[in-house]
Amino acid sequence: MKGFQIFKDSVNLSSEQICTDFLNANREQIRIKKDETAVRNLVKILDATLAISSSKGFQAMSVRDLSREANLSMGALYSYFKSKEELLEMIRNLGCRIMNRVLAGEIQPDASPPEKLAQAIEAHLYMSELMMPWFYFNYMEAKNLSKEEQKKAIEMELHTEGLFAGIIKDGINKGFFRDVDPNLTAALLKAMLQDWYLKPWKYQKRSVSVEDYARFLIGMMDHFLKNPHARDGHNE
Repeated sequence: MKGFQIFKDSVNLSSEQICTDFLNANREQIRIKKDETAVRNLVKILDATLAISSSKGFQAMSVRDLSREANLSMGALYSYFKSKEELLEMIRNLGCRIMNRVLAGEIQPDASPPEKLAQAIEAHLYMSELMMPWFYFNYMEAKNLSKEEQKKAIEMELHTEGLFAGIIKDGINKGFFRDVDPNLTAALLKAMLQDWYLKPWKYQKRSVSVEDYARFLIGMMDHFLKNPHARDGHNE
């Protein structure tokens, strides 16, 4: 297992880097010429959005609230987005891009299915720990999306589950895992991963670290999936 600090250092996701990604993906909407100014203000905007959403909910937040919290004029805010709905969509898309990129980088193509599953679980948990306000925001605010964006959110949820299901199915076909329903197993695993950032107080109270939880989930999935007829974790 890779420790959380090693993972954090390797992905190196600072607020500035996240907002640079945000800027690059939304240059058509953001009407600011200087990148340095845009990134600096995006840090303020996104931090303020997550803070207000955590306390009162995104839907209850007004642009005036955001202006006050971010210490930017309303005119300045509208240089970055046209509406609250557009801001919500931009934030959700950012989280999806980062998660997909990190998962792709952490799952080694030449690894065995059990190793790939462990890498995926670990990367997902460590990302949710590193960006917990973002994960919580994306989950809680999905209900406020338009029907079209809700459909995209569901597709993203199924995409992540599909990644886990694909690894599990490959492990079954290669004899590493016993015969189970890959989709149901992946759905249950995703729910357990979400529990980490939706109910952090539960694990803090029990002094469970993200590394402890990753180790537990990996061990549990290994025990559940292991093919008793495989030799030393390898297919026969």
